[in-house]
Amino acid sequence: MSEAAHETTTVAIIGAGPAGLTLANLLRTAGLDCVVVERQSRAYVEQRQRAGVLEHRAARMFEEWGLADRVLQDSRTDGVQEFRVDGRPRFLPIADLAGGKFGRILPQQFLVQRLITAFQEDGGDLRFGCEDVTLERPGSERPVVTYRDEDGRPHEIEADYLAGCDGFHGVSRRSVPEAEQTIYAYDHGIGWFTVLADVPPPRHPMFAVSAHGFAAHFPRGPRSSRFYLQCAPGEDLDAWDDRRIFDQLRLRIGDPDLPAGAVLEKAVVDMRSFVVDPMSYGRLFLVGDAAHIITPMGGKGMNLALADAEVLAKAVRSAVRDGDPQPLRDYSKTCLDRTWSYQEFSRWMTEMLHDSGDPATSGPFRHKIARARLDRLFTSPNAGGLFSDLMAGEA
Repeated sequence: MSEAAHETTTVAIIGAGPAGLTLANLLRTAGLDCVVVERQSRAYVEQRQRAGVLEHRAARMFEEWGLADRVLQDSRTDGVQEFRVDGRPRFLPIADLAGGKFGRILPQQFLVQRLITAFQEDGGDLRFGCEDVTLERPGSERPVVTYRDEDGRPHEIEADYLAGCDGFHGVSRRSVPEAEQTIYAYDHGIGWFTVLADVPPPRHPMFAVSAHGFAAHFPRGPRSSRFYLQCAPGEDLDAWDDRRIFDQLRLRIGDPDLPAGAVLEKAVVDMRSFVVDPMSYGRLFLVGDAAHIITPMGGKGMNLALADAEVLAKAVRSAVRDGDPQPLRDYSKTCLDRTWSYQEFSRWMTEMLHDSGDPATSGPFRHKIARARLDRLFTSPNAGGLFSDLMAGEA
């Protein structure tokens, strides 16, 4: 085997998802060099379907770093959340109740495509198809990333800092010794059957609760929708043909005229939560899903990843340009404070909307409690305002 090509950089970023690409763009904007190493092909990364809601804070971040024109164009803004309760629509003016803050609808694949383009247009070093990625000496002063490129040639990148942005199953988290981390995990005992379909999007993002179970309908582009249906964990995909999908959606949403469309993608997501503490080990910093998994309820997963990326970019800038390493020392605590706040909100929201549905699922007492919580959003300005502020995104 040929000798590995040896390179150096300030930050080696493992993973080209929203977290890694955002971090790379922010570092580039700050004048700091970095290399992004991604296991998958560019085509795979750009077409990967995930969440599509950007918090107000995330949109403001791209604006403050001068990336909004290239990243946020055509993103849909909506300051209203619909709750369809037993077929009856109720509307919560999120933007009004949150002091003008609102989220944006931007499908993740569009965000990723635009971040890739922006990074490469600015001369960024982004490498796809990297195999056998390994982190060597992540706890040392000079950690190293090794990998083989698509032609089998070995590479070795020595970095000042490593950013593990490669998700829950990636190599970064597994490179931290078990004795150096505490893992918090929780299984919510709920499954979501997710469907991407060629169906016109709703006017407003919608949550639906009824005796038939929870459902949701969100825009995923000008002509596409993402649907969610409560199901048992580990539900059999083959048990859901197109007819059953749309029959259940019409029933749970309370709209017998909901049009059917071509189903482009379907999957079952088990609702689970996972947090690693601390989010750093030596010169390795875990970012996004490598450090925490949150349920889809509330759309916080991608937004937590983007928040982590900005905290780390600012901390590296402070260490390298200003000679102040304290923000890097505080990285884990800073990110975990927001992570646990969002975990609590997601769990609270999960209980409210799932227990509000079929009384047989949670029992009559919890069902009544959940309905009272839901009603309070519309009867108490303080309750509606707090919910709206959390939905729009904490500062």
